[in-house]
Amino acid sequence: MATAPTRIDEDVFAAAKVAAIANSRSATQQVNHWARIGKALEASGTIRARDITNVLAGKGSYDDLNSHEQAVVRADWNEQMDAAREHLDLAAEFVAEGAGWVEASSKGTPVKRKSVTARRKAS
Repeated sequence: MATAPTRIDEDVFAAAKVAAIANSRSATQQVNHWARIGKALEASGTIRARDITNVLAGKGSYDDLNSHEQAVVRADWNEQMDAAREHLDLAAEFVAEGAGWVEASSKGTPVKRKSVTARRKAS
């Protein structure tokens, strides 16, 4: 069997390593196994790939999907949210706008951050 190089997200590969141990596979074999399952699901009659695609594109109703299809949509939404959070830097945005904010410390207590303009006025 020929192989082709590909990039896999670190979190997916880490999960594959864990699952591979339980299933007596290598991490690569586990990823290939998951890919085959995904291919079969898309081709199956129980998962309507077109309906899922429509929901993800905002052209269909999540509520019209069966529970398996909803699970596929939620997994995709989770991936999209993770990607969005990866590039999110609200502190930098607040500083750029001169706005203050409140965040939690490592102990969970609130920490007030003053706006840049408020600091200038205090000087």
